[in-house]
Amino acid sequence: MSRLSFMLARVVVLSVGLIVVVSMAEPMIGQEAKGKFADPEKAFELADKDKDGKLSKEEFKALMSLGGKLKDNPKVGDFLFDRLDANKDGKLSLDEFKKLREMGAKGKDGFPKKDMPKKEVDPPASKAGNEKPTAEQVAFFEKKIRPVLVAQCYSCHSEEAKKEKGGLLLDTRDAIRKGGETGPAVVPNDLRRSLLLKAIKYTDENLKMPPKTKLSDEVIADFEKWISTGAADPRESHAAVAHAKEIDIEKGRQFWAFQPPVKTPPPAVQQTTWPKNDTDKFILAGLEGRGLKPVGDADKNTLIRRVYFDLIGLPPTPGEVEAFVKDPSPNALAIVIDRLLDSPRFGERWGRHWLDVARYAESSGKAANFGYPHAWRYRDYVIESFNKDKPFDQFVREQLAGDLLKARDEREKAEFAIATGFLSIGPKNHNERNPMQFQMDLADEQIDTTFQAFMGMTVACARCHDHKFDPIPQKDYYSLAGIFRSTETCYGSVRTLQSNHPSPLIPLTAESGYTPGIEPMTLAQRTALEKQITDLKEEQAKAFKEGGFASMAAIRTRVQIGLLESRATMYDKDGQPKLLAMGARERSRASDTAILARGEIDKPGERVARGFPQVMTAKPVSITSGSGRKELADWMASDKNPLTARVFVNRVWSHLFGQGIVPSPDNFGASGQKPVNQPLLDTLAVQFMKDGWGVKKLIRSLMLSHAYQLASVQDAKNFDLDPENTLLWRMSPRRLEAEPIRDSMMAISGLMDLKPSTGSDVARVGEGPVQALQRFQGPFQKDNPHRTVYLTVIREQLPEALTLFDFPDPNAVAGERATTTVPAQSLYLMNNPFVIRQSEAVADKLLASGDDEPNRIKRAYEMFYARPPNDREVKAAGEFLTAYAKQFGGRDARRKSWSALAQAMFASAEFANLR
Repeated sequence: MSRLSFMLARVVVLSVGLIVVVSMAEPMIGQEAKGKFADPEKAFELADKDKDGKLSKEEFKALMSLGGKLKDNPKVGDFLFDRLDANKDGKLSLDEFKKLREMGAKGKDGFPKKDMPKKEVDPPASKAGNEKPTAEQVAFFEKKIRPVLVAQCYSCHSEEAKKEKGGLLLDTRDAIRKGGETGPAVVPNDLRRSLLLKAIKYTDENLKMPPKTKLSDEVIADFEKWISTGAADPRESHAAVAHAKEIDIEKGRQFWAFQPPVKTPPPAVQQTTWPKNDTDKFILAGLEGRGLKPVGDADKNTLIRRVYFDLIGLPPTPGEVEAFVKDPSPNALAIVIDRLLDSPRFGERWGRHWLDVARYAESSGKAANFGYPHAWRYRDYVIESFNKDKPFDQFVREQLAGDLLKARDEREKAEFAIATGFLSIGPKNHNERNPMQFQMDLADEQIDTTFQAFMGMTVACARCHDHKFDPIPQKDYYSLAGIFRSTETCYGSVRTLQSNHPSPLIPLTAESGYTPGIEPMTLAQRTALEKQITDLKEEQAKAFKEGGFASMAAIRTRVQIGLLESRATMYDKDGQPKLLAMGARERSRASDTAILARGEIDKPGERVARGFPQVMTAKPVSITSGSGRKELADWMASDKNPLTARVFVNRVWSHLFGQGIVPSPDNFGASGQKPVNQPLLDTLAVQFMKDGWGVKKLIRSLMLSHAYQLASVQDAKNFDLDPENTLLWRMSPRRLEAEPIRDSMMAISGLMDLKPSTGSDVARVGEGPVQALQRFQGPFQKDNPHRTVYLTVIREQLPEALTLFDFPDPNAVAGERATTTVPAQSLYLMNNPFVIRQSEAVADKLLASGDDEPNRIKRAYEMFYARPPNDREVKAAGEFLTAYAKQFGGRDARRKSWSALAQAMFASAEFANLR
């Protein structure tokens, strides 16, 4: 029996709750049973052998074992039955039985709907794609897919075409899915059966579209992503395509998001003793209006664990838990919150939230993935800004126009310059040959990120046509494009194969006090580097002269020479690293931009003055000099702006409560979701601005609300009326993100280095294509002892510890992370050397304590779960340790058994979730 199998079996049999047993339910159900479960009432009727209207445990287990693996694991059936038996009468009603499908399909330890993962296994292609698309999916279609269809396909395959070819229309959702004479053009979630993808990939000699010029690899990749994620398509009729309506700006200004936020007096409530602050009054009024009551408060062990993870992303130590639990004072929670807000760990936790929004990464991504060795400075700037509690309006100004702000000294001047890295760290298609196309794509990416990040608006959807949902005409998009095209984006990159658009970097002065992030180069190292370059050049020249240099070898040598020369330019002649940063600055000449018909660079039209979207401004903005970035930054950070404060307050709320008041945090437009409680959102936004845009004060206020301190227990009546918990009758359970999962392992094991990491692995190897850098310099370090926020983030090559636990795609704004439950996560926790190493360190730590076994078990529970175990758990863990040592005895049996127990606890649902 393997160690993995033994651990799984023993933990399940002992029922210590150490792994998410319910997530194993559906895979273990046989195919026959699965068919029955498609209709739970039929499955229930099938299992109810004695026809008493309820299922006994034996009847339930008999159904579960039909053709499946549960017949070999009867204890899992026992566990599931006990989990479903809510009233503990020893039988399952139909309603109780129906919860099984939610548990098995959705995971999350049996918590329904709102607590379930937001991403699930794709449904069969024949049934997929009819669900209402998310705002993000619609935005992707409008930005990436519709423009290509219009530009490349509509001339032959639309209702307006003189003659449709092959009976194929591509200008509506129904038509593109129906397809033409050869079959459906698009089958949601099915790349193989989608003939459109086959056509644009040119894999069939008889099916090539467009017929004259193949689309770029990047565009093809967009279509693959679109189809594989459900082919969201908001197009409903031909009339909508043929007869576009002129946008009514004045009418558009009546939309809630474009109206200034208004502070509302807190509503009266019946349960007057429940609210701790005004936020609670808004929440309680909403509950009472629906006849609901909030559940009870979380116990102190649960609450302090929640607070620690929300504020610093790390678990409390047993001593910190004990001190809080024993503190009877009414301000005990406030004391803990204030201490954690002042911790340098706070900036690492909340800075990572913003890095998600800022699409932070250390490479360009796209077809040619080039490293950005100076991107880490922006990461550190963000962390420092949150630690210093920088007012959010200032944070906005610095990132958009820091180079244009007046600085007090060289240190602040450098800080402001680094802040503009926000504009330069995005993905770029470096191998694009056309300079104009590269400029327009760069500006588009900056517009898209800026408006989604700060204002929750998908303005970039208006690049090729008027926005299909929001009152943003194409003209307004090109007014903004003029601002960003008048800005020089400084990202670096060496000129080499596939890098056609290198740029300078921003120099920082020695007086700024910033560190280079890499070690100086000794004279011997510099001499060796220069000799290596000289030798390669001589080898190259000799080979060319003799005509014996194979083309691929020549390319490799050329690339290697470029990388070495680039590395040499990172240092002064004395071997000291140059102080450089990514960022943005003004171009020598600022100019307006022409509207491009369908977004195509060879179809310029009317030139439009630089400015902002009309629907969000009371009067036109006049930009007479400079790029207009300063004016843009001041406008976005103004208390007159209707969206900036709302959007950020909503982001904070989402991180603390699991879902935003506006559930689509990056889209406050018409295709997004409306606020659940707009008076509350607006009141918080107004107060946030009145309080000087103070982030820590806002967080503190929300965490001291009664709503934040609620338990996560179920309530049948509340669930029936509000299954999504939108009214906040309880705290929604949440799965921890990738970073706190990894960080917690290192914190508990004692193997974490809490000192901030200096620089990055990309900085140490220099500029150039990521693939070539790894070939010549070695792989980037993944086993970093520092906090996960300091791990190298390479687009398209993220560390396994991040991707498995739903780290967001750094190519786009991600205000909200998906949560999935997939087998690979369990396999990682059970097999990865990193996890095993942490487990062994925990074992060593516990064994060195000198405690007896029961107290050692108690200490383990306190370390992992911030609570003591009950008697049953102590007994079960002891039995596990004894059984494991007996099965895998020999030398060091005690250490092995404790390591196995620690690893099982790392793999448990309780460890990975907040209640």
